[in-house]
Amino acid sequence: MCLAVTVMVVLAFAVPLALVVRELARDRAFADAERQAAQIRPALAITTDRDRLERAVASSQAGEVGRLAVHVPRTDGAREGAGARTAYVIGRARTGPRAVEAARRGRSLITAVPGGYALLQPTALGAGEFAVVEVYVPHRAVGNGVTTSWLILAGVGLALVAGSVATADRLGQRLVRPAERLARAAAELGEGRLGVRVREDGPAELRAAAVAFNSMADDIVRLLAGERELAADLSHRLRTPLTVLRLNAASLGDGPAAEQTRAAVAQLEREVDQLIRTAREDGRHKDRPVLGCDACEVVRERMAFWSALAEDEGRTVRLAGVEATVRVPVARTELAAALDALLGNVFRHTPEGTAFAVDVHRSEDALIVLVSDAGPGIADPDGALRRGHGAGGTGSTGLGLDIVRRVAESTGGDVRIGRSVLGGAEVRVWLSLAGGGGRRSDRRRRMRRRVRRLAGRGRVRH
Repeated sequence: MCLAVTVMVVLAFAVPLALVVRELARDRAFADAERQAAQIRPALAITTDRDRLERAVASSQAGEVGRLAVHVPRTDGAREGAGARTAYVIGRARTGPRAVEAARRGRSLITAVPGGYALLQPTALGAGEFAVVEVYVPHRAVGNGVTTSWLILAGVGLALVAGSVATADRLGQRLVRPAERLARAAAELGEGRLGVRVREDGPAELRAAAVAFNSMADDIVRLLAGERELAADLSHRLRTPLTVLRLNAASLGDGPAAEQTRAAVAQLEREVDQLIRTAREDGRHKDRPVLGCDACEVVRERMAFWSALAEDEGRTVRLAGVEATVRVPVARTELAAALDALLGNVFRHTPEGTAFAVDVHRSEDALIVLVSDAGPGIADPDGALRRGHGAGGTGSTGLGLDIVRRVAESTGGDVRIGRSVLGGAEVRVWLSLAGGGGRRSDRRRRMRRRVRRLAGRGRVRH
């Protein structure tokens, strides 16, 4: 904008000034020609003798270089009759008879001739008689100094444009750089770097935005710390009933039901311990690499656990595609928790006796786990994936499918809900075998480039 405005201002002043310079050079050239013509007038006022006039023309500055001519009328009554007129020319003439006759009518004129212009200046010799003085003005004399002046004007204009742009750039950095820092900090905060803060400088509006951003980041850190402490405290309160439950399970004696109960209590205790450890972490190890696990092995293990309950409720269970070994970049406990959430939803939200199936499919770069049932289905698939909304029905916390979604998205995959071939709901979990780290890094690099160019804002999915 500064470049455009400065160029318009420079053109508005430079173009008229350039035209004025050209007109001044033209006027100066013809004024000099009039001065040369005036030098011969005293000789014409004294005599019209050809020899004298030739000497006068030759002694003038314009006559020396062949740029001055005199058109003199002559009357010779003895030989050609009274009143007869003929004309002779002293010097080199460049105009035609018509232009000379027009000048003899008593007015000066300028006419174009090959190579320049000719100034015709009439001079009265007597009553009704006029001699015409012709001064040749070449093109280079008319444009003398114009090109140099135009070059100087162009240089001054370019210097003004460059100076204004440089000044505007330096002033604009006070606005652009704080905005870039704020945008980069917002992107880093969105990526989970809670320690990022913005330097509070620049214009007043950006300083206020930086203060608000830093305050918001501090509030987020405090809220997350409070949430972790609350989750840890609530989880720790479960230890007392778990201890009682474990003691009661130990007194059940032998038998399949007792073993299953003790195994369930032991798993519940492990999950509570893991929840407490996770809640107590301050995020320092969140970037450590995930070793991954065999997804098919985890599916077989969890299906063996849930199959006993399915048998008690009279449910038909089908399991397919778990014969091979497929490693996914997800921790074993997290994948097991996601599968338990999916299968637990089947038992909670479908009537007893409802059949369900788990199918595992592998492609070149992904593993797909399909959990389908013959129940009533999910009325609002999009809402079921929102945290706290729930898959439907009373008693749903709305966190089960959110756990599954976060596990899938941690690898760069996703979760979809639809209708199954059994007639009920089908949850498709797409796990990327390459993991989400490379994708997230590429996304971060793209976001940083956008921030540097300020050409738009990228969205980072967590």
